[in-house]
Amino acid sequence: MSLNIKPIADRVVVEAAPAETTTAGGIIIPDTAKEKPQQGTIVAVGNGKKDEPMTVKVGDTVLYGKYAGTEITYEGKEYLIMRESDIYAVI
Repeated sequence: MSLNIKPIADRVVVEAAPAETTTAGGIIIPDTAKEKPQQGTIVAVGNGKKDEPMTVKVGDTVLYGKYAGTEITYEGKEYLIMRESDIYAVI
């Protein structure tokens, strides 16, 4: 996948995982009750801050905060741009 967005400094571009549509018990969740996903895949990585290289790379699946990042739409797809410090874990 070729993404023409190049984040700067310690920012990353994340493609959020799709929201859950059913519960574990099989109940269908309506669109108005769906929660924002807190997991996604990194599609672009900045160069990092001076003397602090990035610890994540393109293709990593990550967990991040519910309200982390800024939502953008690029070529019809939804992405989040966030700082590396907003990422809690790499799965």
